[in-house]
Parts: sequence; structure tokens; C-alpha cells
Amino acid sequence: MFKPCGILPALVTPLTKDGRKVDEKQLRKLVNTCIEQGVSGVVPCGTTGEFVNLSVKERRQVIDIVVDEAGGRVAVVAGTGASGTDEALKMTGYAREAGVDAALVVTPFYLKPTDRGIYEHFYTIANESDLPIILYNIPQCTGVWLTWQMVEDLADVDNIVGLKDSSGELKYMLAVLEKVRTKINVMCGYDEVVLSALAAGASGAILASANVIPYKWVEIYELVGKGELEKARELQFSVQKLARIIARSGAVGTKEALNMMGLRVGPVRKPLSVGGELTYEAREELRLELEKIGKITKKTIKFMVGEKSLEERFTAIGVTPEVIRDFSLRVGEALAGGGAEVAHIDLMLGRKGGPVGEAYAKAKAAPAAGHEPLVAILEPNLMVKPLTLIVPTVTIKDMRQASMIYGPAQAGVAKAVCDCLADGILPKEVVDDLVIIANVFVHPSAVNRHRIYINNYKAMRHAIRRAMEGRPTVEEVVENKDRSKHPFKYTP
Repeated sequence: MFKPCGILPALVTPLTKDGRKVDEKQLRKLVNTCIEQGVSGVVPCGTTGEFVNLSVKERRQVIDIVVDEAGGRVAVVAGTGASGTDEALKMTGYAREAGVDAALVVTPFYLKPTDRGIYEHFYTIANESDLPIILYNIPQCTGVWLTWQMVEDLADVDNIVGLKDSSGELKYMLAVLEKVRTKINVMCGYDEVVLSALAAGASGAILASANVIPYKWVEIYELVGKGELEKARELQFSVQKLARIIARSGAVGTKEALNMMGLRVGPVRKPLSVGGELTYEAREELRLELEKIGKITKKTIKFMVGEKSLEERFTAIGVTPEVIRDFSLRVGEALAGGGAEVAHIDLMLGRKGGPVGEAYAKAKAAPAAGHEPLVAILEPNLMVKPLTLIVPTVTIKDMRQASMIYGPAQAGVAKAVCDCLADGILPKEVVDDLVIIANVFVHPSAVNRHRIYINNYKAMRHAIRRAMEGRPTVEEVVENKDRSKHPFKYTP
């Protein structure tokens, strides 16, 4: 009987641009892309596939397409779970007729049955179907735990062959492995703890991020199998931030990453949204991570600054014009972090001979009380390039508040400018001709200096990118208008 092992992507469900229909062409393309990168199987209609927001007809359509496109090359494990036993049983029966290798059945959700109800749910489905059943524990979505004691009992049912654990709790997984590892296969379903789970004895992983980087997870899986844990650990660390963003944003982050990479899988369905489960800050971080591992190709852009023409490499991702003609004034804004240490950067970037240069001179000559500007320095007596002036957004009223602005916030801004120059986001050839003025927000109640530094570094880096790339575009503003709000609308 089939038992799950290896790396299986929890497939997103590609939708048309308006989100109303399943995009069959892109779904087939996604299946092939994953298979070509060495996965052991694919999992349609799971959590990442937004199964709860698909109609029964659409779920059947997705299963049929995936089975057909896989064509026996890899296993197909269909998500057939539902909050009601009868509905889950019907979908499992359909999946069997469609030709899947196994069914992934999630713990019944919403009404939160007791342990007795959960046991009978799985027992009934397994007993009335000869399809191999994989239990699915994801308490953060269902609101109930599939306890290790219950898994131990259910493991004695003949056609229950595995467990996918997406809780992220290693102590739970270790308890399950201790009890049932000789009876059923345990699969990791939480992207951040894959290496730990595999090293502990898990048989593989079913992951959202395996849509995006299947080959990375396949390599980690193979390295652990060969006992090369040090290499596997370094590889996990190289994708850990990407895994963290996707694990926390689910289908939203996964689809956004695929769309950035050029595999157009469409939007998520409401109430999920970019700006919600995947914050705009996290989306910028996601872009950076995809660049680092080469999933987004950097374009060569031609710049014209005044009379100077040059070529520079920096991320465009389809939003930057081929020729940037005017550096007299560009603006960028970004938010990073949360709570008292939240950072908000609002900046202008332009030529020294333009309006930004004039504003720079005026700010230095006649500073406003409580908003005294400071030239950003990376270390004593070493000013960053382009020349950068930071101006406090909130009126400074005491020395403690001033120390936060002119200490960790200033250091974070300076480091961001240097890194943007080193990465080619800012054009090196004309760095002496440019100037930046950044309004820096630090909340008066902020106390964590290290977090202030990190948040201001992130916000400054993203704000510079947005200014250079001309983002948000008019199209992006229109797209996000219904879910955008001022970052401090609901804060004191």
C-alpha cells in the first residue's frame, strides 16, 4: 500500500486574473515545473490550494487536471477533507475514482468536535474507502489538535498510512514518531522545521514553499538521507527566511512568489489578500529572498542622470521603465515592524542640482525646532553616499527620544543606503550627484534599540527600492486601494 515519502508540494490553485475560475493551463504548468525539479508527488486541494474557498465542482476539476497531468510520473495525494464526515467521504470517493494515490484528510474544523468525534470521522472515512488515508493535523487552521494519542490509535486502521503535521511543534512530532514510526509515515507540513523533522525521522515533507523552491527541499531531503546534516543545515538556513514568510502567509505568500517568478497563478480568493496575511513589508522581504537565490532575474537597466548615461544592474521585475530619464525628484515610502518599535520612512531622492538638493541645503541652514536634521554616517567621520539627511518625523522633546533617532535609527538608515549601493539598487556611477532626504518615524515610547535599528534598516531599504523602481505604480495603487490604509491609522 502507498505510503507518503519525499518532498510533495502542497499545490496552489491557479486562478484566472479575476479569481473566478481555475486556470487549467497554469495548473498543468505548475505540476510539470514541480515534477521537473524532482518531487516525489503533488498535493492538490490542500490548505495552500485554498480548498475551503473552492466549490465542490472546482475541487473535482483540480483533482482531475492534476491526475491527468501527473500521468503516473509521481504520486498524487488529493486533499479531500471537509468539516462534515459525509462531505469528506464523498470527496474521498471521487478522488479514488479519479485515480489519486492517496487522500489527505484534515481534522474536522469550525464546529470543533471532541476527540470521540474526530476519531469517528477518520475511522469512518478509512473504513468506507479502500484509498490510503493520510491524517492531517493543522490546529492553527482547524482550532483542534489531532492528539498523538489519537494518532497512535488510528495508526492501527489498515489503510491509514500517514500523518501530515503542520503544527510546527517538534515536541508533538517527536511524540508521534516515538509511537507510530513503524506503522505509518510522518510528513512535515511546516516549512520552518523541515530539517529538524527529517533528522528526527520524518519520512518527508508536504510544503507550500515546495511550489517555489522544490529543488531546494529535494536536496535537503537527499542530504539528510545520506547523513550529510551539516550541508543540509546550511541549505535550510539559506531558505529559512523565505520558508518563514511563506509558512506564515500560506497561499498568499506562495502565490505572490510564483507570480513574481513569472509563473502566473493569479490572485487568492477573498477574504485572503496581499496586505493582509502577507503584509506589504513581508512582500518586499519575499522579493529580496527570491533575488538572493536567483529565482528572480535581475535586469540590466539603462539610466540617464542629467547628461550622464550608464547601465546598472538592479531588480526591476517588470515594473521599471527601460530608461529612467529624470532624477530631479523621486519619492519612496516603506513601513517595517510593529508595536512601539515600528519604523516608517518617507524619502525624497534626486540630484544635488535639483529640488532635493535645494531642500537639503535649506534644512541644514534653517532646521525646524525638534526636527533637527542629521547627516547619516556609517561610522565616525564617514558619511554614506549618496549624501543622506535624516529628519525626525515626530517632534523630539527630550534626550531619550533624540538618542533613539540619532542612534539606532540613524545607524539603520545609513547601513541601508550602503547596502543599496553595494547591491546596485542605487547607481554607483552617479552616486556623488545624488542626495537623499529621509523622514524617519520613531515612536516616542520605543525602547528596544536593536529592533529600532533593524526596522529602520528594512524600511529605508524598501523605500529606496520603491523610489528607484517608481513604485507603487498607478496600477498597483488601484489594485490595492480597497485594502490599503495609513500605517498608523489605528495606533495612538
